[in-house]
Amino acid sequence: MSKLRIVTITSVTKEAAGVTTLRFHDETEARPGQFYMIWMPNVDDIPMSISYNTVEKGITVKEVGDATRALCKLKVQDRIGVRGPFGNGFKIPKGKVLIAGGGTGMASLLPAAEGIGDPGRVDVLIGAKTASELLLLERARRSSNEVHISTDDGSMGKKGTVVEMVQKHLESKRYDIVLGCGPERMLSSLLKVCDKASVECQLSLERYMKCGVGLCGSCVIDGVRVCTEGPVFSSAELRKMKEFGSSKRDECGCAVKL
Repeated sequence: MSKLRIVTITSVTKEAAGVTTLRFHDETEARPGQFYMIWMPNVDDIPMSISYNTVEKGITVKEVGDATRALCKLKVQDRIGVRGPFGNGFKIPKGKVLIAGGGTGMASLLPAAEGIGDPGRVDVLIGAKTASELLLLERARRSSNEVHISTDDGSMGKKGTVVEMVQKHLESKRYDIVLGCGPERMLSSLLKVCDKASVECQLSLERYMKCGVGLCGSCVIDGVRVCTEGPVFSSAELRKMKEFGSSKRDECGCAVKL
């Protein structure tokens, strides 16, 4: 189990309503798509995707519960506990890459785009419910020569879903891999679109996690531990998962519908 490290917050950025990025110094090497377990004293220990993957690491937090609300209230010079990085990250082949992010999913995908280091090799598609929930647009534009936006309500970019944009791109251009992160129903649809186009994909899943190291079983999907075998899975792995896109486990370990 990774040793707990206490780190100091060096910057706080409000990305959107209820979404905050926290940066801190951590020299531990990480791969795009991996995650930390973040400890908030007297609150909780929760998983957070690594959204900045330099020496100055970062996490991008959406307020959904007590721990995330506490994280979003932190200020520069406050301290948190960090363990990790954990899990498997994205494995990026040579060639053309299409990145598709829904909601806060872009936070874990942008380190992959930046790791490619060639804006001409990667196209980025970003989707959200409405314009005010779109995240990290300028950062995406620095990583890619081609960034497209969709919103469910049409308030910015194309009206529709990011999966619909992916389908159109796969029909008109050739890609060697699709990388995706977002709500699981979106990812389930994305896998079907990629399979139809005969393009492999790697998708990052979000599941309830208590330990981050495969001991508690709270994140299991079809017998596979998301925290250790994932959170990034290949097309071949996802096709075998009957629970993918249909059910997950709650904090008590009970299966619930998505």
